Amino acid sequence: MNNTTTATVLTRDVCRDAELFLSSLDSDWAEHIRKTGHCRHETRPEREPYEALIRAIAYQQLHAKAGDAILGRMLSLFPSQRFPTSEQLLACDPECLRQCGFSAAKLTSILGIAHAQQEGIVPDLSTALAMPDDELINRLTSLRGVGRWTVEMFLIYSLERADILPVDDLGVRDGFRRLKKLESSPTPRQMRDIGLAWRPFRTVAAWYLWRLPKSE
Repeated sequence: MNNTTTATVLTRDVCRDAELFLSSLDSDWAEHIRKTGHCRHETRPEREPYEALIRAIAYQQLHAKAGDAILGRMLSLFPSQRFPTSEQLLACDPECLRQCGFSAAKLTSILGIAHAQQEGIVPDLSTALAMPDDELINRLTSLRGVGRWTVEMFLIYSLERADILPVDDLGVRDGFRRLKKLESSPTPRQMRDIGLAWRPFRTVAAWYLWRLPKSE
């Protein structure tokens, strides 16, 4: 993982370079990329870290549709704006937030992130963009309920980092199992070692692994 402030941003040109690089690794990668087509990784660089972390918490251990529903109910509590401020969340009746579908643990994490944003622990976007990946991970994983995967999703989708491999992600590991037709998925440690060969395009590699058909 990059740990400098000059991390590569995932532009369209970088995606095309990544496709060529990954396709050159072996026939499995080449065939999968040919079938899947160009990388269409969609990022949300306008989202502040505070918002991105709360959205990631909402989707933890849920299918996308379930996460969409819970988050949608929360956003409906604040109809006059795109996303509530930390002050608004902290002023909201916790029971109203629970009724959106958040577990007690997730609600505690979300309110903790709101507190941390006010205290400056969660940086603003411009500060986060200038911080090394490892520093961001160490700072943000100190928050309750925020694990490495959550911060890595923030790095991939908000900061548009090009070389992030979330080795704890089941979809990444199972995608590699299907790509290579293995009997079992690699462990996170094995996935980390395997992914070294994909630098500096590990985010694009993850994107393609997420798209392995379930039948393969």
